[in-house]
This record gives sequence, C-alpha cells and structure tokens, in this order.
Amino acid sequence: MVRDHRRLEEFKNMRYLGPKNRISRREGVDLELKTVGSKSHARLLKKLNVPPGQHGLRKRKKVSERGTQLREKQKLRYMFGITERQLKNYYKKASMKKGNTASYLSHSLESRLDNIVFHLGFAPTRAAARQLITHGHIIVNKKTLSIPSYQVRVGDEISFGDVKTTKIMYIEASLDNKDIILPSWLEKKAIIGKLISEPTQEVIEKLINLRLIIEYYSR
Repeated sequence: MVRDHRRLEEFKNMRYLGPKNRISRREGVDLELKTVGSKSHARLLKKLNVPPGQHGLRKRKKVSERGTQLREKQKLRYMFGITERQLKNYYKKASMKKGNTASYLSHSLESRLDNIVFHLGFAPTRAAARQLITHGHIIVNKKTLSIPSYQVRVGDEISFGDVKTTKIMYIEASLDNKDIILPSWLEKKAIIGKLISEPTQEVIEKLINLRLIIEYYSR
C-alpha cells in the first residue's frame, strides 16, 4: 500500500515526456506541442485524424462520460505541460472563488509566464518558453524571472534579458513568424510584450471544453 501510494504521488508530479505527436493524434486535435511550420508539425497535420498505433485506421472507441472528462483534463495538462498536482491545485483555487470556476481556471493557466511568452511568439512552443525562462533569458518589468508558473499581472512587460537571445535560430524563426495572432489581452512592440487586460477563455476554449474538467474534479 505504501509503495502504491508513493507511485501515485510520483505520477502526480510527472509531466508527459513522451512523443508529442502521438498525444495530439490520440486526442484528434493539435495541442500546440510542435513548432508550427516544422516537418514534425506537418506530419502531425497529415495524420491528425488517425489515432496512433498499428490499428490507427480503426474507428475510435466510444468513451464513457467519465472517460470523456478524463481525456479533456489530460488534454489540458498536455497542452500547458503541467503535472496532475499543479492542475488540481489550480482547480481548487478556482473553485473557492465566487463566480465562474472555469473562467478562474482559465485565467490562472493563461496568466502563466511560460504561456504568455509562447503567445507573444518569443518561443515556438510552451516547452521552449519554459526552457527560456528557467535558463534566465526572460525578464518581467526589467527583472529576470526563472519561474515558468509565475502569474503575470495586467501591466507587466515581458522581454528578453539579452538581445543576443533573439538570434538563437528557433527564437529568431518564431519572432519572424507572421502568422502568429495575439490574444486580445496581449500587445507586442518589437521584442517587448505586455499584458493589457485580464486573460479570457477565448483561446483555451477553441481546443478544450473546460466544463468537462470542472465536472471531473467536482465529483
């Protein structure tokens, strides 16, 4: 029993480190885990509607209501690269506030520094954004921050600590990407980004049904 409990606790603290295209194909949606325009991303788009594995061409099995809620929760975890423990804590904090729990949950996730850096186009994926932050390449209000989960506040300015960082090949390519569409709550001028209003659910809800996740945790 003790060993099983330890394994469960270890699982809660783990991030998914396996094949990213496999996850997106299993869920049938692009979870923004691969660099847009890369060969790997192109392969994903070609096979997005085909489940992974040698029997991928078979029809997807029907999933129970609880199973559907679980899958949606996992999609959100994979998308933001967070652990089960982190997501559950975000939910607990959101559920303690008066009002729309899904809105508060979305706000906490969208306000993460790694997510903001990704949406600003400073990095091609959230994983790449986390790496930039933990290595001390990102500054908030002219101060270096190395915590990916830091909650960015309205008025905060985000940029690079050293202009040389923008010359890293994958960073330069991301900054040059003209197809990036900023959420309405962000603005960017050159290599300086700013959170201009509270993040809304508009971006997450294009890919994730937050209601199912609230139902999963509230049972």
